[in-house]
Amino acid sequence: MPQITVDYSAGLDDRLDRAGLAGAVHQAAVDTVAARIPACKTRFRRAEETVVGDADAPVLHVEVALLAGRTEEAKAALADAVLGLLPAHVKAPEGVHFSAEVRDLEPAYRSAIG
Repeated sequence: MPQITVDYSAGLDDRLDRAGLAGAVHQAAVDTVAARIPACKTRFRRAEETVVGDADAPVLHVEVALLAGRTEEAKAALADAVLGLLPAHVKAPEGVHFSAEVRDLEPAYRSAIG
C-alpha cells in the first residue's frame, strides 16, 4: 500500500521524470495520509494514443489506491497534492492535461514479498 499507477501519453516519454515523480508522490502519501515510503509501489503505463475532446493531446494521470480507512478529506488532500506536483516533473508542461485520483483498494487486496 499505496499502489500508484501513472498513465501517460507516449509523447511524454522524453519529457517525464519518472523517478522524480515517483519519489514526490511517495512523499506526498507519507505527508498526507501517513503512508510509509517502503510500502509505496509505483508503476508507469505508457498510452500510445490519447485524445482530449476532439484533439490528440498529452495526458498525465495518477491514481493512488490506499487501504480503506482514510477520510474523503484526506483522499482529496492527497489528490490535490499530487495534482500540484505533476507539472514540475514534466519538461515543457504547457498543454499537458493533468489529473489525479485517490481511491480505496478493494477489501480483497493482498500483498506479499517473495
